[in-house]
Amino acid sequence: MNANKNDKFKATTEKNGNSCTVYLAGELDLSVAPDFRLVMEPLVSDAGIDLIVNLKDLKYIDSTGIGILLSILKARHGMEARFQVEQVPPQIQKLFDMTGIAKFFAPNENSQ
Repeated sequence: MNANKNDKFKATTEKNGNSCTVYLAGELDLSVAPDFRLVMEPLVSDAGIDLIVNLKDLKYIDSTGIGILLSILKARHGMEARFQVEQVPPQIQKLFDMTGIAKFFAPNENSQ
């Protein structure tokens, strides 16, 4: 298990067999985007794992955070590697619905 140190945002990784779940907590915005990218970069490029991002404890996400999730989706799709977003809180699901990106994160929609 691995975690970054930030009062506002936390990303914790948990590997289990050939899958890796990244648990996000707090607020994902422009100010913490470099921390999130640092955690995600080595995981995104590993096509041998199923990558899951769990948003259960995420309180807020801005356009920068959404952009990072979309870039991960695009990279993983190009590699024909699995990527899934799970346990999206209602306030974030509403934002995903309003911006039209919810369909990209729906279960089995972006899995290969």
